Amino acid sequence: MTSIHAFWLAGRQTTGETTFDVTSPWDGRVVGKAAVPTDAQVEEAVAAAYAVRDEFAATPAHVRAAALTHVSNRLVERTEEIAQLISAENGKPIKWARGELGRAVSVFRFAAEEARRFNGGEAQRLDTDAGGQGRLALTRRFPKGVVLGIAPFNFPLNLCAHKVAPAIAVGAPIILKPAPATPLSGLILGELLAETDLPAGSWSILPVANDKMPALVQDERLPVISFTGSEKVGYAIMDSVPRKHCTLELGGNGAAVVLGDYSSDEDLDWAASRIATFSNYQGGQSCISVQRVIADASVYDRLVPRVIKAVEAQVTGDPSDPATEVGPLVNEDAAKRVESWVDEAAKAGAKILTGGKRDGASYAPTVLADVPADVTIACEEVFGPVLTLKKVNGEAEAFDAVNDSKYGLQAGVFTHDLQTAFRAHRALEVGGVVIGDAPSYRADQMPYGGVKQSGVGREGVRFAMDDYTYERVMVLTGLAL
Repeated sequence: MTSIHAFWLAGRQTTGETTFDVTSPWDGRVVGKAAVPTDAQVEEAVAAAYAVRDEFAATPAHVRAAALTHVSNRLVERTEEIAQLISAENGKPIKWARGELGRAVSVFRFAAEEARRFNGGEAQRLDTDAGGQGRLALTRRFPKGVVLGIAPFNFPLNLCAHKVAPAIAVGAPIILKPAPATPLSGLILGELLAETDLPAGSWSILPVANDKMPALVQDERLPVISFTGSEKVGYAIMDSVPRKHCTLELGGNGAAVVLGDYSSDEDLDWAASRIATFSNYQGGQSCISVQRVIADASVYDRLVPRVIKAVEAQVTGDPSDPATEVGPLVNEDAAKRVESWVDEAAKAGAKILTGGKRDGASYAPTVLADVPADVTIACEEVFGPVLTLKKVNGEAEAFDAVNDSKYGLQAGVFTHDLQTAFRAHRALEVGGVVIGDAPSYRADQMPYGGVKQSGVGREGVRFAMDDYTYERVMVLTGLAL
C-alpha cells in the first residue's frame, strides 16, 4: 500500500480531505501520496504565521541557529534515504540527488552560522555635521514579515532549503509551497523542523495545487514572496502584487564561451567535458545548464568533435543506477516540448550533430549547430538536455553573443588570461561569471540571481536574509562621543 505523506500546518503534522499521487518520471510508478490541505487549513497556517511573527523575530539567535544546525545534521544522518526519495519523485540520477542533498546540508549549516552573525547592528557617529553633535545612529535589520516560499521541481530539496533556511535565520515565519510534481522532499524538511524548539506557527509546508497559489500571493499577511520558477509565472506574481517584496529566480539560457587562448588539447578536452556534463545534468533542467556554446573560430573546429564525443559518452537511463548521468525530464509533456523545439530548429536549417530523439519522458542528449537566430531554442530557455554551437571571431563578438539574450543569469568563460577574466566580469550582462568552467557552478553561500528577464533579488543564504529584512535606524541623543 502506498504511504500517505502528511503536510505540516503551523509545525504539526496533519492531513486534509484529499490526496494526490506523486509518480516517478522514469517508470510512472507511484512514489507516494501527498495529503492536500483544505482552504480552511491553509487559512489556519497563514493566520498562525502572522500571529507569531513578532515572537519569532524576537527569538534569540542561538535558538534559531540550533534549529538550523539540527536540520543540517539530520539531513546528513538520513542522506541515502532522502537522496533516494529525490531521485524517485524527480527522476534525477541518484548521483545528482546525493549531490543535491549535500548542498542542502550546507545551506542549513551556512544559515546557522549567519543567524549568529546577522543583525548585530552597525553604529554610525553623526557628529560629522554640527547638527549631529552628541548623536549616534544604530542600524539593525528586522524581518519584513511572513515569507511565502514557492519552490520548483528541479531541485526539490535544495531550493526548498533556500527558502526555509534564510527565513528561520532572520526570524521570519515561512509558508513553504513545494512543487506539486515533487512535494515529498520538501515535506521531509517538516519532519526535521518538528524536532526543534521553533515556535508553533513559525513554519508550515503546504503542498497546495498551483491554482490555489494566487490567493496566497495576494494575501496581505504574506508581504515577502520568494519564487523560483518560470519567467512567465514569476513576473505575473510580481505584477499582481506591486507593493510586496518579491525575490524572483527565473530562467536562463546559460552560455559557455571558449576563447582562443584556451587552445591546448588538455584545455579543449576539459572544456568539452564540462560543457557536456552541465548541458545534461539534471536532464538539462537547471536554470544554469549550458544551453549555448560560443567558441572562437580558432578553436571551434577542434572543440566541436570533442563536445559531441563527450555528450555521447553521457550515460543515460534508469536514475536509480549509480552509473546514470542523464535521467528523464519531469514528465512526458516536458520531453515533447523539447522535441518540438529541436524539430522546429532542424526544419529551419539547424544541424543535429547528435541526439534529437525522444523516448517517453526521456530526451537524448543533443547538440545542434547552425541554429537560426529566430527559432525558439535560440531565444528561450530549453530546460532540457540540448546545447547549441556558435562560431565567433574574437572576444568582443563572443561577449556580444552572450549578451544577445533576454536572459542574464550566469555565463562561463574558458580562458587563462586574467585581464580577459576582468573584462568578462565587466562586460557580461549576467548575475554571475564563472572563469575556467561552465556557467553551471553555484556555491550556496554566494549571491545567486540574474538580470534582465532572469529575475530580481538574490539567493545565497546571507543575501536572501537581506532580502527578507529591512534596515531600521535608531538615533541616540545626548551622548559624549
